[in-house]
Amino acid sequence: MNSIIISILHRALPQEVKFLLIDPKTVELVDYANIPHLIFPPVKDVKMANFALEWVVQEMMQRYEKFNQRGVRNIVGFNQTIEDGENPLPYMVVIIDELADLMMLSGARLEKTLCRIAQLGRATGIHLIVATQRPSVDVITGLIKANFPSRISFSVASQIDSRTILDTVGAEKLVGNGDMLYSPVEAPRPFRVQGSFICPSEVKKVVSFIKKQSEPVYEDIMKGLEEEKETEEGEGYDELYSEAKDLVLARGEASTSLLQRKLSIGYNRAARIMEQLEKDGIVGPPRGSKARQVLVEGRDGEDKLSQ
Repeated sequence: MNSIIISILHRALPQEVKFLLIDPKTVELVDYANIPHLIFPPVKDVKMANFALEWVVQEMMQRYEKFNQRGVRNIVGFNQTIEDGENPLPYMVVIIDELADLMMLSGARLEKTLCRIAQLGRATGIHLIVATQRPSVDVITGLIKANFPSRISFSVASQIDSRTILDTVGAEKLVGNGDMLYSPVEAPRPFRVQGSFICPSEVKKVVSFIKKQSEPVYEDIMKGLEEEKETEEGEGYDELYSEAKDLVLARGEASTSLLQRKLSIGYNRAARIMEQLEKDGIVGPPRGSKARQVLVEGRDGEDKLSQ
């Protein structure tokens, strides 16, 4: 993990690449605190990790809206269209150092968010690197495996662990010290490579130099976190539900980002309202980067709730 991070830091300026570091162990990524490439400080709390990843989903969908406005398909096309005074969109790398700790405490919610980023993030320049030392099926679920086609395995204890990671045996025969099997998305089978090593003192030297160049500028996610705390314990419908329903019925389409903009609320609250609209049959299921379909019109939406 250190080799990947340091390699990117050597090649990219803070305005070109941003990191979101999630470190449940609290000590593995501590050296990178306060580097100017960070979106916000390294995340150590499970609840905050969930919220940070949902913020990434929000950012991803906002980028898709920008692409639609410019008539482009991905981040490369968008950055080629920027005009004087505009800032190009930076690439974003989300790194989770230990997935097992997060899955143990927040499995279903985390799995859903990770898979959504993995499915849609590439075109927007958002990439995921997820690591674990416990390659069991309750950590690396079938859904996660299906959405993470590129995988790396270092030495593992058994063929079962190797199959869990790579869908094939072989990793149990690796000798350690960076010996690994790499299975990229386009390869029919894994191939054996040697991982690079960077010692802690070298990490500290590089990070110390980078910290001297500029200060980090963090995103403000506290507003959304406060909204989440206020709404997650509430019962029944959100107080803005009726307004949200009227909005999507008038528009004829629905999206979480639309609710955020028009109702001035955070992503999590908007997502919950959207889920309730789906349960009530007002809107259809998610359609990737496209807006949801509104299933009823006019008074039909009112009547559907009163039945």
